[in-house]
Amino acid sequence: MKTSAEAEYRQYVADRWPRMLRTAYLLTGNHHDAEDLAQVALAKAYTGWERVQRAADPDAYVWRIMINANADRLRRLKVREWLTNRFPERQSADRADRIVDRSLLMEALGRLPARQRAVVVLRFLEDRSESEVAAVLGTGVGTVRSHTARALAGLRRDGAVLGLGPGRGRAAVVNR
Repeated sequence: MKTSAEAEYRQYVADRWPRMLRTAYLLTGNHHDAEDLAQVALAKAYTGWERVQRAADPDAYVWRIMINANADRLRRLKVREWLTNRFPERQSADRADRIVDRSLLMEALGRLPARQRAVVVLRFLEDRSESEVAAVLGTGVGTVRSHTARALAGLRRDGAVLGLGPGRGRAAVVNR
């Protein structure tokens, strides 16, 4: 954008910001969402500032941008509802044991050295290959293998991890 056009845009924003913010607040009902909405509208106006300047009513053009941006925001937030004669709840198993397992696993991972923890997380929790982990960490595949072996040995020795049963789906990290 040319310097004079940029100066005009800056002046436009300075003059209109309080009014835009007030309108955005009335559209959203939330001060934080209003600031985001006004900023989105002004960012879009900046990218098409030459069109805004050529418009018969630049304020109306920018306000239309803001209203359309708000409609887009609401479309993304909209929760669809379906009327039905059945209840959506289904019986499900108690998942408290998974919370305990996750807590034990997080504590055990926290006791590993940072590099070994990173390798275990990338290899087994993000399901990446050894070469992908090596690329992410900037090391060789052999280093990833040795960190993996040491980390798994440490997890096996960890008393908390021994409580994770294979039938509960969490020991796969330890037994790989």
